Amino acid sequence: MNTTTDIDRSASYGFVAPGFEAVRNKLDSFLLDDQRYSVQLAAIWKGEVVVDLVGGPDLTSDSITGVYSVSKGVATVTLATLIADGRLDLDAPVTTYWPEFGAAGKQSVLVRELLSHQVGLVNVDGLLEPEDLFNSSRGASKLAASLPAWRPGSAFGYHAWTFGVLIEELHRRIAGESLQATYERDIRAPRDIDFYLGLPESQESRYRPTLPMEPTLEQQLEMETHRDPRDSLTTFAFNDMDNDSRLEVVLPNARAGRVAGYAASAGVGSARGIAQVYAATLGHLGDPVLDEATIAAISQEQISGIDRILNEQMAFAIGFIKPTQRIPYGSYRAFGHDGAGGALGFADPFHDLAFGYSPAPMQYPGGADARGVELSSVVRLCIQSHT
Repeated sequence: MNTTTDIDRSASYGFVAPGFEAVRNKLDSFLLDDQRYSVQLAAIWKGEVVVDLVGGPDLTSDSITGVYSVSKGVATVTLATLIADGRLDLDAPVTTYWPEFGAAGKQSVLVRELLSHQVGLVNVDGLLEPEDLFNSSRGASKLAASLPAWRPGSAFGYHAWTFGVLIEELHRRIAGESLQATYERDIRAPRDIDFYLGLPESQESRYRPTLPMEPTLEQQLEMETHRDPRDSLTTFAFNDMDNDSRLEVVLPNARAGRVAGYAASAGVGSARGIAQVYAATLGHLGDPVLDEATIAAISQEQISGIDRILNEQMAFAIGFIKPTQRIPYGSYRAFGHDGAGGALGFADPFHDLAFGYSPAPMQYPGGADARGVELSSVVRLCIQSHT
């Protein structure tokens, strides 16, 4: 059991604003309980940094690392700039912007259905190849021709790999350039945000590889017991029907993956950078990225229930996950995304809060790390004590 004296030794280091000391105490308790645990944690409240902490053996304050599907949230912020300037209508058919998408009975699918995991395009016959993601126009051509796994709008399920292809192609059709180019020019570079969709060579020395999960024997048994059958829809969606790791090259630990910055999985940055993206979304760090009407539109819950792929309770907004009883990371107005390794980023307009969390190694059982969710709760309690 940790004592106050233990926690006062500050296993973490960095900045905590007055009134947010409880966040450091909670983080230090986690670090003292688990010597394998490393973490970056950042919170920006009303545009001001109130938490910027790091601890553990594998991350430093200058580290950047891969955060997997946290990338989806950053990509969605980028696409939302097209909603803000009137070039993308959530209630328009996808074919308005991408005519070929209407094949195989998809002509009436709406943009909002596509961006909230309701379409059923979770993979393609023959499975995805790396080139389908590196060159997402090629992957988009395959998906456009495909019959969905369910009738669009009748169910929802996490498009783990294909969401990046879909959002990149939709953006490309409207903007005439890659989503990554828009993000770099219009969002990241003007604000010096420490998060990249396409890591430049100049930042490569800062990269810390994501480390594999270190489950206990009990956790390993739990994962083996609940492993999905190789012919299941879940296994198909994760491109893993033959335990095939062909898409590993598109993930951030591969240099080619980091350079490409694939929108579903290959974003690279720090917890500070994750929080900066969401702070910019809320109108801080320079000119507002989005207006209030666009924020309301993209953060509105679109669907909830049992996810057909994850087989768990989920709720999706436009491109973002919403807080649920299973992942209670923010207020009812919050919107963000987690990653396979445990990372979490979100904006919470109710509290005017932007939050970033990045742990190492990858955390059991995958997705938002429970410690990150608990830390987000402590941050919100500290905010409430200020008001």
